[in-house]
Amino acid sequence: MSTAQQLHDLLTEGSELNIVCHNNPDPDCLASALALGRIASAAGIDERHIFYSGDISHQQNRAFVNLLEIDLKQFDPAAIQDLPPGSLLAFVDHSVPGANNRVPPGTAVDIVIDHHPAEGIDARFVDHREELGAAATMLTQYVRELDVDLDDTLATALLFAIRSETLGFLRGATCAEYDAAGFLHAHADRKLLRQISSPSVTGETIDAISTAIDNRMTKGAVLISHVGRTTERDALPQAADYLATLEGVDTTIIFGVIHDAIHLSARSPDPRIHIGDVLREVFEDVGSAGGHHDVAGGEIPLGIFADYTTDDAQLLAIVEQVITARLVAGLKLSNKSED
Repeated sequence: MSTAQQLHDLLTEGSELNIVCHNNPDPDCLASALALGRIASAAGIDERHIFYSGDISHQQNRAFVNLLEIDLKQFDPAAIQDLPPGSLLAFVDHSVPGANNRVPPGTAVDIVIDHHPAEGIDARFVDHREELGAAATMLTQYVRELDVDLDDTLATALLFAIRSETLGFLRGATCAEYDAAGFLHAHADRKLLRQISSPSVTGETIDAISTAIDNRMTKGAVLISHVGRTTERDALPQAADYLATLEGVDTTIIFGVIHDAIHLSARSPDPRIHIGDVLREVFEDVGSAGGHHDVAGGEIPLGIFADYTTDDAQLLAIVEQVITARLVAGLKLSNKSED
């Protein structure tokens, strides 16, 4: 029996499907959730919900949700413990309760579909393929094999997600991504794709990127910078992507204070560095971090800096000093700054 058929058969056992996105979901997660909902509908499940925690703050992600009219609900961790009989719980683009999601650790999960590195995955149905560039590729394969109705909304969502997750097929793309994109292309709405791809940018995002440019410090081919305090979480990966184009830079790590946590975003095409492992090893004692060899992120609660939270200037100075020192040590860099 094929993997797609196994998924379909499990869905036919349920009367309700609850799809939980990871924190601050991106297009790959959202499109995958939308596709899984369509597959569940074809399997006879009428009650379907997509939940998320955190924020949808990146202007492209907001455009994605609004233009595709994706119905999202805020996730309540308490409610997940009280699901009615026949309810199925699914994760897409993440895989372990409590890791980049607010699902209580130890919660029983029915379906996991993910391409990120992870250990300890436990579910009734697991499709975990780290070699692929996007979860949306996996969902496209299911839609295709199960002959699920593919309208222009779903095709556009999946095609944009694959393109976004692979940075226009330049990061982690495999033959499977190209094959999926070729299948989706004929069904996608080109005008909608252009609209999602070119949303307006907020002034605060520009300010955050500007701050990262001003604060940059390079050591060899590694650039470390911060955006200070911002409410625009997705300004960090945007700053990381932009500064990664700086001549001579192979690894970029950007951090900043957002609400009550320090967030990190990193990029590194350097084959000598697995940036996901670096962030995990550097910050696993104070927060959660990790990712792929070339793209990664993390979050550290501000609780470890509790003594400084009454003075924002002092807090930012201490955060910059501590985070930078940990990264320099973790990457085994010289203590001499070149900027």
